[in-house]
Amino acid sequence: MARDLPDHVRRNREVWDRWAADYVEPGREHWADAEPRWGIWGVAESTLGLLPAVAGLDTIELGCGTGYVSAWLARRGARAVGLDLSAAQLATARRLQREFGLGFPLLHASAEAVPLASERFDLVVSEYGACLWADPYRWVPEAARLLRPGGRLVFLTNAFLLALCLPDAESPVVGDRLLRPAFGMHRLSWTGSPEVEFHLPHGEWIRLLRANGLEVEELVELRPPEDGTSRYTFVPRDWARRWPCEEAWKARRRG
Repeated sequence: MARDLPDHVRRNREVWDRWAADYVEPGREHWADAEPRWGIWGVAESTLGLLPAVAGLDTIELGCGTGYVSAWLARRGARAVGLDLSAAQLATARRLQREFGLGFPLLHASAEAVPLASERFDLVVSEYGACLWADPYRWVPEAARLLRPGGRLVFLTNAFLLALCLPDAESPVVGDRLLRPAFGMHRLSWTGSPEVEFHLPHGEWIRLLRANGLEVEELVELRPPEDGTSRYTFVPRDWARRWPCEEAWKARRRG
């Protein structure tokens, strides 16, 4: 029941059910991509190398939204599963599956309590899904539980530096000043808006991943190309060319 969900889960589900219509066209564009393009600047997978070879692997996307990351994986031969908190987002994902003739299972559930067996997957992935909207102290243990020994976790979210420099305003734009403490950062909400985000310092991410049997392989700080464009206005390209506004983590479950 919705009333039994943690407060942040309930709030984020309501928000994403409301926002889902705004992500239909961006989702369609990503489904149509010949090559994966990551993050708000669409940096090519050939530049970043975030994904392992996935042919024949069992994969799950935590916070799949419109399902385009899982579609990328399925086209490359993975047995993909998508999971999302929002029924409206999953409705878009099913619509795009029909439109592009590519099906894979979709689950309506929280990444903090995945209704699937342990050690079922070779890859857990999240792009601005669970890694931003779910409590890391809940979803990271779930990701580790779902992975087989040797399996990988790949997630991409806002850079920690961006969270430090983004003002609490109706239409925030990141600046060049530190606006909130780094120590103790975890749950972040915005005045006048109900959604809840989660951000951790790098040291805390490393401790949390290691505590759950995951070894960090790489931290990739994304930089947009000189002519990069984004539909979002909270971070100007010049800022993102000077400082990282997005970061991707790659970790492997110890065997």
